[in-house]
Parts: sequence; C-alpha cells; structure tokens
Amino acid sequence: MKAFSFLPVLLAILAALPLRAVPTDSAAVPANPMDSVEIGLLTCAPHDEVYSLYGHTALRCHNLHSGEDLVFNYGIYNFKKPHFVLRFVFGLTDYELGVAPTLPFCNYYAQWGSQVTEQVLDLTGAEKQRLVEALRTNYLPQNRVYRYNFFYDNCSTRPRDMLERCIDGEVVYAPRPDYAPSFRQMVGTCTEGSHWATFGNDILLGVKADLATTQREQQFLPANLRHDIDRAVVVRDGVSRPLVKERRELVPAGVQTTSTVFPLRPIVCALLLLAVSLVVFGYEQMRHTVVRWFDVLLMVAAGLAGCILFVMLFSQHPTTSTNLQLLLLNPLPLLFVWQVVRGRRSRWFTISLCLTIAFLVCALWQDYAEGLEVVAVCLLLRYIRHAHDK
Repeated sequence: MKAFSFLPVLLAILAALPLRAVPTDSAAVPANPMDSVEIGLLTCAPHDEVYSLYGHTALRCHNLHSGEDLVFNYGIYNFKKPHFVLRFVFGLTDYELGVAPTLPFCNYYAQWGSQVTEQVLDLTGAEKQRLVEALRTNYLPQNRVYRYNFFYDNCSTRPRDMLERCIDGEVVYAPRPDYAPSFRQMVGTCTEGSHWATFGNDILLGVKADLATTQREQQFLPANLRHDIDRAVVVRDGVSRPLVKERRELVPAGVQTTSTVFPLRPIVCALLLLAVSLVVFGYEQMRHTVVRWFDVLLMVAAGLAGCILFVMLFSQHPTTSTNLQLLLLNPLPLLFVWQVVRGRRSRWFTISLCLTIAFLVCALWQDYAEGLEVVAVCLLLRYIRHAHDK
C-alpha cells in the first residue's frame, strides 16, 4: 500500500513537465492561418485608353497555403447601363468592387505594355484577417456598388481607406516638401501625351480645380499613392513599423500601344479659326458688308458648347460647379441667333464684348483650356466689325 503513495507525486511531476509537440508538416497546417496570407497594393501604369490615362490601383490577397490569389478591384463600371454618359456628366456614375484571379488581371495590363508593381504590406495576422473580412463583406451584392468621384472617391482612394480602417494604429505618410499642385496640374501631367483629353478635362474643370491640394487629396492618382505608401509607417503606442516590407514587379513595362488621334492640337485649331476670322474681317472691311453666316456659325458653336458647361454647374463633381469659362462659352448666343440670321441689329455683340473682357480678366484666377484665349480674340473681332457697321 505504501508503494501506491508515490503515484500522486509522480503524476504531479509529469504534469509539470513541458509537453513536446508532435512533429507536423508546418506548410500544410500553419500555426496561424493568416501567416500564409500576403496582402499587396497593386499599382498599374497608364495605357493608351482614355479611362486608363491615370493608372489604376487594386488590392491583392494571396494565400500561399491554399493557392487562392485574388485581386479586389474598385474600378469596375458598366458602359451598357442606361444613360451612362448623362449620369457621368452629372456625377452620378456608379462603380463597383470586382474580384478576379491575379493572373488574368496582370495579363490584361501586359497586353497594353503597362507595368504592374506590388507593394507587399507588413500587416499583423489580426490586421490581415480584418481586411480580408472587410473586403468580402464589401463584395456582397448589396455593398459592392459605390458612387464614384474621380478626385475624392475612386479606385485609388478606396483601397487606401479600406487599408487604414483595418490597421491597428495610425498610418503616417512622409510629407512631400514643396509639392502642392492643383487637380488640374496633376490631371494635365497624366494626359500630356493626349492633347484633346487635356482639353476636354480643362474645359470641364472649374476654378476649384486650380486650388492647391493636400497630400491626401493627391493620392487620388495611383502613382502618388504608391509613392506615399512606400514611405509610410504604422504608428501605435509610440512604436512605428514600415507599412511596406517588400516590392515586386508582377508585370514589367512593355511597349505601349497607341491609337490614332486627331493630328491638330487645340491651339492649332484655335489659330486656324483666328486666321479665318481675320480673312472674313478683311473681306467685310473691303466690301463694306457683314458675313452673317460666319456670325451664326460662331454663335451656334459657342452656344452649344456653353450648354454643356452650363449643365456641368449642376453636376455632383465638386470641381465643375464654378467654371469661369462660361463667360466665353454659354447658351446666351442661341437666344439671339435668329436676329442675326434675319439681318437685324442685335444686342448680342455688346453683351459678348462685356463677357469676353470679363473672361480674359478672370484668367487671373482660373487656368483655361488650350486655345480659348484665341477664341476670345475671334469674338472680339466680331464685335469690332459690328460696332464699325453701326
């Protein structure tokens, strides 16, 4: 019976000893499932299509254990949706979150010769879990559609905001000294190889697009976000860590394909119009007449263009609401064109003079689309001719 008195002591000693884990295949069964997950920020270089002149951003979730490799893309839109163009003009364009395998996503950009780079993010297991769950929730049919805004809520700002919400701590971006461009300047940099795309942007953007931007606002462009993410740190309880732990090139830069565009720049077209205006003006002076068809042509063209700018005043795009180019291009000439067709005296040319002078003065506050100042000179010539005819 005394021999059994040692049994409780032996059991107590065995219980206190550290247990040795049974060897297992760590690759098959990771200690923390999120340890095998990589989260990367993808930045795609621009290509020739108008919608891709500014580049693109997406999030990559790659499970090294299961092989699942998906791209979460906030740049999906449907051109076939009813009244797409009209909705875009009024800022009512709805984009949505799409999910696709990484390989086809990269192959698409490879066909255009666009480079795709990945910044693998240094996230904790809890942060990865939170981000993956948030993306899956965002992809539910009732959640995936959002109201797109080119400058403030787009395919670049959405991944950034999603990432910041899921990180424990604050994402701090290294400041860029002496760098505060306007939205117009940044967009112009992206479209400098496509003069008519630049013209289209500049004629629709108002005076608010010429204000200096903050660093956060500049991140609407994928290239700017990539630059800032590269130098960002996560700060928590006074301790910081780099946000990016590795950079990869998924698709090397290739040969960019280019499409045929209208060969003449906007300024050249404006100068040609000025040349025609001078020829007509000289002819009128010599013949002591007025070429009414030329006045009608200018009035109709300016009036129709003005209708577009006038409609943009009611758009939800915040940078189009105050556009001083309306002083030159507005619907008013359409109200007087019939008087000119009938050969009657019209007050329009006096009104046009006042508006054109105001337009030229307001160039101090807003950058105008290329060639519009030349168009203003053409309209001034028409006033001079009609004033001389009185």
